[in-house]
Amino acid sequence: MPVLIDEDLRFEDGPAAPRPAVMVNRWLRELPTSGAPAASSWDAYARAVKEWAEFLSEHGVGLFDSRERLKSGLSRYAEHRAAGPVKARFAATTWGQHMSILSLFYRWAMTEGYASAEPFTYRAARALFAGTGREVRVNLAIRRTPKPHVTIKYLEPDFVELFRKGLRGMAPDGSADSGFAGREMARNAAIGDLALATGLRLQEFTYLLPWEIPALPPSLTNAPIPFLVPAGITKGRKLRTTWVSYEALAGLHDYLQLDRAAVLAGASWRPPGRWGEPLAVTEPDARGGRINGVRRAWDALTPAERRRLIAPDGGSCLLAVKNGGGPFTAWATLFERTSDRIRARFEPRFPHVNPHRLRHTFSMRTLEYLVTGHYRQAARLVVDTDADAALAFYLSKADPLLILRDLLGHSTVLTTEKYLRRLDTTRIYRQAYEMAGAVAGLVDQAQAEREAAAEFTRDTSDGDA
Repeated sequence: MPVLIDEDLRFEDGPAAPRPAVMVNRWLRELPTSGAPAASSWDAYARAVKEWAEFLSEHGVGLFDSRERLKSGLSRYAEHRAAGPVKARFAATTWGQHMSILSLFYRWAMTEGYASAEPFTYRAARALFAGTGREVRVNLAIRRTPKPHVTIKYLEPDFVELFRKGLRGMAPDGSADSGFAGREMARNAAIGDLALATGLRLQEFTYLLPWEIPALPPSLTNAPIPFLVPAGITKGRKLRTTWVSYEALAGLHDYLQLDRAAVLAGASWRPPGRWGEPLAVTEPDARGGRINGVRRAWDALTPAERRRLIAPDGGSCLLAVKNGGGPFTAWATLFERTSDRIRARFEPRFPHVNPHRLRHTFSMRTLEYLVTGHYRQAARLVVDTDADAALAFYLSKADPLLILRDLLGHSTVLTTEKYLRRLDTTRIYRQAYEMAGAVAGLVDQAQAEREAAAEFTRDTSDGDA
């Protein structure tokens, strides 16, 4: 938990007049129970309030000053962040994020009786979703931004194959890339395929343990395979189940049994002292193991604890390891370097690839399969176990958005809907309708094109051109 410390290193002036930093620290300590449970966001919240308080102090305005003086300070702050020194300028989205954080802080301070005023002005608005409306407050201290055209935030199928081959050190035609001098290609390919096939976040696939990987089905299946994501590494610490393809899971098992085992043979790696106490693992199984002699469940371990785990035979317990047996966690850098190499050597249009782009790619591919009924058909073919029967029922009855919500770990389908709006989902639904119509014999594509062209021809023939 971040803590604000004043320059004089004191936290209190006396019982009668606690200084503003004390109030800010109280607010920060309550964040986990007041709507900000993710530890990764606490630092951003603390820095936003810290920078605001420092700016006010430089201009002689108190953090809990009168409304008039706070509004004046906010006007100066807006100018400073929009047109001040280059290093101090904010993009419109960053400015909006900071104003949202400061708004939360001042509402808390006023509720607790620490502040008598806030610098913001609001207008009432009505939000509507799925036919249900509710009143909301809109902070007017935001900078307007133009609505952008759709930008592709995921990889198209041909680019997915380019990226997968790039991780394997291959050229687009499948031959060895003579300009590639990297190592651990089996590891990189296995984890890259895992991210593409599961939609896991960076933290989630980075800190997985080998014992948390589901068993490989005895035979090839087109139906998705359930993949449990432990609560200890998910956003908001929420246990969820996503799924993985048979091909990606098979590649992962090959890496575990061959390349990873070879790297860890005789490894003597131990975590550096700055990470904390080493955690030695014995008697591991799918649910947990003994850690320094005490039985613990994997699900309860945080990322910081997982990277300190030492396997029974030596080396790191994380899924991906590097030469010497230590944990490999630099996936963002590796993915970026792979995309840079593809762009420089083979395809100038290839985008920058970060781990979250792979999550977007999974979302689009999964939505396409759900809309076209691919997963329903695949699941119905697999009836060997009750689990498969339950999966078939789930896929046949649930709405695609609800399924995608569960797979991505969103708290509500509203989040999933807003998430999809930022991706180009129109193509998926258009192709699904065209395919369904063609299969049913209801659509003649050529006739449809002629009718559409005729609509525009009438416009010009009437002299409207």
